[in-house]
Amino acid sequence: MSKIKAVFDGEVFRPSEPIELEPNTIVEIEIETVNMPESQEVSFFDVVESLNLEGPSDWAKNLDKYLYGLESDEEG
Repeated sequence: MSKIKAVFDGEVFRPSEPIELEPNTIVEIEIETVNMPESQEVSFFDVVESLNLEGPSDWAKNLDKYLYGLESDEEG
């Protein structure tokens, strides 16, 4: 007996990794829901930080300047 992990997308189960079965093979599935380990949960900020984006250090303060060529209200 093999054990695989899959995600149910609302219509079908999608295996999390490749499965070595011939197409149209009939299988019997026993369903057990599992919680995603906290170590696999990723926040938006973790994703942004992992992108290693480069830009000027004053990007947030002078956004209009960089996007539209406008000078900011505050200088310095």
